[in-house]
Amino acid sequence: MKNKNFLLLKGLLLSTSRINQYKHCKDKKKKKKIAGGFIGVGILYLMLMAYCIGMCIGYGEYGLIDSVPAMCAGTISVLAFVFTLFKTNGYLFNFKEYDMLMSLPFKTSSVAGCKFLYMYINSLPWFLSISLSMIIGYGIYAAPKFYVYPLWIILALIIPIIPMLLSAFIGFLIAKVSSGFKNKTIIQTVLTVIFVLFCFAARFFMEDMFRNNKVQATLESVSGTMDNVSEIYLPIGWFSKAVINDGILETSLLVGTSVILFGLTFFIVGRSYRKINSNLKSHAAAKNYKMSKQKKSSILNAIAFKEFKRMTGSSVYLTNGAMGMIFSLIVGIVALVIGPDKLDELVLKAIPDGISILRPAIPFISYFFIGMFATTTATPSLEGKNYWIVQSLPIEKKKLYQGKMLFNMYITVPFMIFTTLSLCIVTRTPIIDTVLYIILSCVMCAFSTTWGCVCGIKHMKLDWENEIEVIKQSSAVVIYMFPNMFGGMILGVIMVLAGRSIEHSLLIALLILVFGLLTSLCYRKSISLAKKSRV
Repeated sequence: MKNKNFLLLKGLLLSTSRINQYKHCKDKKKKKKIAGGFIGVGILYLMLMAYCIGMCIGYGEYGLIDSVPAMCAGTISVLAFVFTLFKTNGYLFNFKEYDMLMSLPFKTSSVAGCKFLYMYINSLPWFLSISLSMIIGYGIYAAPKFYVYPLWIILALIIPIIPMLLSAFIGFLIAKVSSGFKNKTIIQTVLTVIFVLFCFAARFFMEDMFRNNKVQATLESVSGTMDNVSEIYLPIGWFSKAVINDGILETSLLVGTSVILFGLTFFIVGRSYRKINSNLKSHAAAKNYKMSKQKKSSILNAIAFKEFKRMTGSSVYLTNGAMGMIFSLIVGIVALVIGPDKLDELVLKAIPDGISILRPAIPFISYFFIGMFATTTATPSLEGKNYWIVQSLPIEKKKLYQGKMLFNMYITVPFMIFTTLSLCIVTRTPIIDTVLYIILSCVMCAFSTTWGCVCGIKHMKLDWENEIEVIKQSSAVVIYMFPNMFGGMILGVIMVLAGRSIEHSLLIALLILVFGLLTSLCYRKSISLAKKSRV
């Protein structure tokens, strides 16, 4: 990379570095928030490493340790592909600082390449967590030669480049197609969602190995699958042969192919880069527009509608906000289509109690998807540099955040009720229990909304350079997810176990009271924080 391109990349990293902000920030409260974010992300890394080490121990105990390199390369590749797919629009295309960057004396392909490397460097901690943990597990059982350790680490840093380039190129094609439409954001979001659903569907139909109840047979099946994948997706095979068989040729192929594809991809992307970004940032005006009488609306509904327009105006926001609800909708529809008998066969084949054991966990199954993301975690920060305009509006802060919470309820409650009701129908849940499950679902949506609002206000970040930093990577999102999603999963398991000996209606009624109390506390806290918030 040329020196000036290195300076551009360095500038991009320093302008968004949380470490740099912590180092130069004089506000103690802000430094505590940054430190809290580091701790939260650090816990996620440790959890991922513990899972990877545990998986390596399982493979080692059953004599399948030679499959670990391919598993490491495959896991990193999938993670890199998915992360890049959701970040391409917002980092590579339609980003905030586009006008400033394009006015600098850099080639278009250089700007695109630096933005790609910026994405890569930001994702490195995830790749290193997987790589380091798996080399530890592999080293314990395989006892490789000393030079395998540095070789593994170096190649693990190279292996995500090809799937990231593939994902970025797909994002480029989606952006190129959508830039020609009037409703660019909607088209781009729809194309991205369709592609993601296609990937999930392909994986679902290709993999049936986890239906086997024997641990060893499952591990052997996974090992065989990875061998097949490495024959189709060659970089996984190159990585595996390089660390197991000291393959110099495979090492050279992996490095050389990554470099060549990088140059080729951004040569192609660079030729259309300006045009695509210009089209994505342009807005169409209707020729036959006519001024009509304005409709009067309540303040809360007006704020909720404003949040709706903000969401539909950003493909990154819309994709991340809608993905959980789309999956929830699919689960409900699939459950209705396949029916109770097929569901019992697929999901609960080995459980004597049959499908009835699933009933107490129904609201938590729905909530697992709906609770993935709350708009209230991002909406306070998304105001960004326009926050002072919001502060100067003749609206009480209480009303402002009530409107933001109302918007999240508008978009989550219908999907939550549909999925819950669909699962109740399929599992032949009694009417009284069904009503209680629906009430609990609504209360859980309210909890998600208010808890998200507490996180969003308390960890508000207004000095962001890219909205992805707020929607996907902020402290508010991380802190929201920990007790919300993981707590919901744990409660679902507890409900299934407790439902064997305790009346379901009593359990759900108790949970309605508990979540109602938590919602009330979070609501009061969010309003209190809103009144104290300042620019």
